Amino acid sequence: MTTVLNVDTVNRSFGDRQVLKDVSFAVEAGRLTGFVGANGAGKTTTMRIILGVLAADSGSVTWQGTPITREARQRFGYMPEERGLYPKMTVAEQIVYLGRLHGMSVADARRSTTTLLERLELGERAGDQVEKLSLGNQQRVQIAAALVHDPRLLVLDEPFSGLDPLAADTVVAVLRERAAAGAAVLFSSHQLDLVERLCDDLVIIADGTIRAAGSRAYLREQYALPRYSVEVDGDAGWLRDEPGVTMVELDGPRAVIDLDPATDDQKVLRTALDRGPVRAFTPVRPTLAEIFREVIQ
Repeated sequence: MTTVLNVDTVNRSFGDRQVLKDVSFAVEAGRLTGFVGANGAGKTTTMRIILGVLAADSGSVTWQGTPITREARQRFGYMPEERGLYPKMTVAEQIVYLGRLHGMSVADARRSTTTLLERLELGERAGDQVEKLSLGNQQRVQIAAALVHDPRLLVLDEPFSGLDPLAADTVVAVLRERAAAGAAVLFSSHQLDLVERLCDDLVIIADGTIRAAGSRAYLREQYALPRYSVEVDGDAGWLRDEPGVTMVELDGPRAVIDLDPATDDQKVLRTALDRGPVRAFTPVRPTLAEIFREVIQ
């Protein structure tokens, strides 16, 4: 994959409070990058700098290796956390208007709007005023507005906020389609289970500093504990008495154990086999939520 967006040692302060400290990460075309952190960690400030809404005090943001121009930003799509819709306009009018602001012809904007509203299951609401929609439907309109001009980079700040599980699944499917078509997608979310399911890459920020970044598989390997899921015939309680073994969970024949760094997992497995059949002895990889909690401490 190709890195298209590069954030390099970006710093930003508001008054005497530094909110971003040497922030660096990359976003690749065709991949979904989750950007996670607690409230006030610096996610929204970083996104606004990427989009040129705010200026960095130092550092750089480049698109395909060069400084971002106004023309390049025409091909970016942005969904802010705060809704920026015109409440009296109809849904379709709104999205067509925003498509026109990105340089689309009227015909192309209308065509794209119709397709998007159908895809986001809002086709029947095209003629409704935005203010008459539920908050979840307004969120989907906001997502359609970010997508209407077929952007090459999507920057979405909390796109799943207010969506029920079915609506979130619909949005997830649309974002995956855009990534599969070659777009780079950077999105923030507090819903770590959804980030785990959706993202290819992850960036974790805390107190304005990047604490971890990389592919989902890389981070799960990097932060893996020596933890194993074990299933034997009979009760697995004997494992708690083995040297170097800490019992995490026990349910009859199934157990989750942690091993001390000096303990050989193969020795534990051989001991289990000496006692009878072993149905499973599998490394347990951490979830993104567990990685998040570990790196922000």
